[in-house]
Amino acid sequence: MPLLGLIRLLDMKIQASRRTRGVEYAIRDIVEEASELERCGKKVIYLNTGDPVRYGFQTPLHIRRALEKAVTNGFNYYSSSEGLKELREAIVEKEKRVNMVELDPANVIVTTGITEGILLLISAIVNPGDEVLMPGPCYPAYIAYTTFFEGKAVTYRTIEDRGWAPDLSNLEEKISERTRLILIINPSNPCGSVYSQDDLEKILELAASHDIPVAADEVYDRIIFDRNFTSVGSLAKEAPIIGLNGFSKTYLMTGWRLGYIYLHDPLGRLSKVWEGIQRLSRTRCASTPAQKAGVEALRGSEEHIFQMVSKLKKRRDFAWKRINQIPGLASSKPEGAFYIFPRVTMIEKWRNDEEFIIELLEKTGVLLVHGSGFDATYGKDHFRAVFLPEENLLAEAFDRIDEFMKMYA
Repeated sequence: MPLLGLIRLLDMKIQASRRTRGVEYAIRDIVEEASELERCGKKVIYLNTGDPVRYGFQTPLHIRRALEKAVTNGFNYYSSSEGLKELREAIVEKEKRVNMVELDPANVIVTTGITEGILLLISAIVNPGDEVLMPGPCYPAYIAYTTFFEGKAVTYRTIEDRGWAPDLSNLEEKISERTRLILIINPSNPCGSVYSQDDLEKILELAASHDIPVAADEVYDRIIFDRNFTSVGSLAKEAPIIGLNGFSKTYLMTGWRLGYIYLHDPLGRLSKVWEGIQRLSRTRCASTPAQKAGVEALRGSEEHIFQMVSKLKKRRDFAWKRINQIPGLASSKPEGAFYIFPRVTMIEKWRNDEEFIIELLEKTGVLLVHGSGFDATYGKDHFRAVFLPEENLLAEAFDRIDEFMKMYA
């Protein structure tokens, strides 16, 4: 081959698929900036990732021993695609005991983390041009997968002054003939809000009146501080509900990648969608040893949950008070999960919230996530931070942020 032809060949780049070009995940996309700073010798305080195990919370011993026992005893083969029968039965027991949701093990599929459950759900229900109504701000994976499958993520307003409660009027206004699903994330990621039973009932009534199914992401259902948690499935009666949950947060099994998706549908209205989810699930399976440990997680001691929530509540109180003392920041009080979503009240000093968090990172070494990464409309001018670290590290982070903000006050 002539040299010029070889150069041209080497210079040609095969393009990525059109579907992948709009996929973003703000929580991890920003990490490369922090890694570069660390390579230059700067200490970075990571407040971007919701991984309690990274911040000193340890997977309970009885769960770790169950994994070791499973591996030692030969449970190292592929499981069935829907998951081990014993684990699906334990999930049904847990949902009834904790959330008062009645399920059939046949309507439970074990997934490799809740994110795979999101992928299965969106891929089975969204056709090109379909719309999914989701809270704004929203966990980015829902937006990313809806976009990937050529649907449209439509965010409904949540009200910051009411602790990020859903704006039911705005939700109803955004229902269209293309709406295929209404999503509830409760407790909320990124806002830490916990929806009231009254709001949940009204969303279900609204969905029923428009003949739209509801999906409920309840992965933080045990991490609650100030009010009672109500599962959507416990209120559904005959309404079709698809639930998503997992082991990462409550059971401190983040790296184990174990979750589940379930169907509550007494009248069988989502049977075709569930069949689609089942067909997709047959292309993979979750880790067998992790599933054996998952059984122990659900049926064993839960003492660690109470200890974890007690620590997190103190850290929540500290973070909320400290942030509201910093000039140019204001935040509502999270009621669940381990996130806080402050507003930058003098955002006009920067082009946008992403520029704000990048400059903050470069000058202070504190890594946050820009709010517009959770929704360009209702997340902008905010940032998300975790309050998982111990108070001394949180204090150091907030001191750095305080000094930075005073430069612009």
